[in-house]
Amino acid sequence: MNRFVNQDRSRAVALWLFLSAAMVFAMVVIGGVTRLTGSGLSITEWKPIMGAIPPLNAAQWAEAFDKYKAIPQYAQVNAGMSLGEFQGIFWWEWLHRLVGRLIGVVFAVPFLVFLLLRRMPKRLIVRCLVLLGLGGLQGLIGWWMVSSGLSERVDVAPERLATHLGLAFLIFAGLIWTGLEAWSGSDHSRSPRGWTWGAGLLLGAVFLQCLLGGLVAGAKAGFIYTDWPMMNGAVFPPVEWGKGAIAFLHDQGLVQFNHRVGAYLLLAAGTAYAIHAWRWRLAEGLGLSAFVLAGGLWLQAGLGVVTLMHAVPIALGALHQAVAALVLGAATVNLWLVRRSRPRLFMSGPRSTGL
Repeated sequence: MNRFVNQDRSRAVALWLFLSAAMVFAMVVIGGVTRLTGSGLSITEWKPIMGAIPPLNAAQWAEAFDKYKAIPQYAQVNAGMSLGEFQGIFWWEWLHRLVGRLIGVVFAVPFLVFLLLRRMPKRLIVRCLVLLGLGGLQGLIGWWMVSSGLSERVDVAPERLATHLGLAFLIFAGLIWTGLEAWSGSDHSRSPRGWTWGAGLLLGAVFLQCLLGGLVAGAKAGFIYTDWPMMNGAVFPPVEWGKGAIAFLHDQGLVQFNHRVGAYLLLAAGTAYAIHAWRWRLAEGLGLSAFVLAGGLWLQAGLGVVTLMHAVPIALGALHQAVAALVLGAATVNLWLVRRSRPRLFMSGPRSTGL
């Protein structure tokens, strides 16, 4: 008997997917610290397998340091850095890459075991294959990002950093969604299209805001215009429009302005969504998920302002990136719950306010 056909859900598979999502979350946080400490270019080679072994003696450390001295970041930013200081940034980048390798092993090995034991729900096999492929692509994107800072720049290109971060968030959301599917099994209910579209657009807006945040990080725009709500006393910062469309990716004032406006719009949309979810008495758990999402948006916005006004200290910057991932996770769960809601639960009309 083919167990793929009869097994619709698997709690073991779900727990494995949630563990993978937790590791991706850790990867995102470590990546934020790596960026904020200026560690991302400390390893100038991409060795997917042998790169897991760090320098083990003085000669190997000297060789790694010499390779770093050959790139512009050392000459223009860290000239005169000691070997001990280099080791400090090296270990963050090495840890970041090591966790990426561990995620690959933790995902790929159990996946093969579940397939061999025929414990994987058939409808989730293709989804997991896609997630595995995206994980492999993430490694390539990571090196594509790093390579942009090895010859002509002293840091990585903002659009490449945003791409790398965005793909991590996409994998994170995909793991959560697929884990929920594995935990609960298939469902053929049809939720009201309006609510599904609303929750989906909100998730898309959160993801877009994460990408805008990636551009801010890549352009180091959080270190300028550290006042709020104005930007150096003005509503709109000066922009080098002579750069053309590239200004939307590289101009520090413009990318920070876009990120701010995105936050305001997202706050308004998330708050309105939560209020309507409460008024219309959605299915059990849906109202709560809407308020958790809205609360996360307000927390993230407040944290963003505090982080900006303190010129992005490492702890606050990493926390801001971590909360961004959590908000994306909340938006993912919210959409999944909306799609699982029964139509009849939406038919009773808005909740009476007593007015």
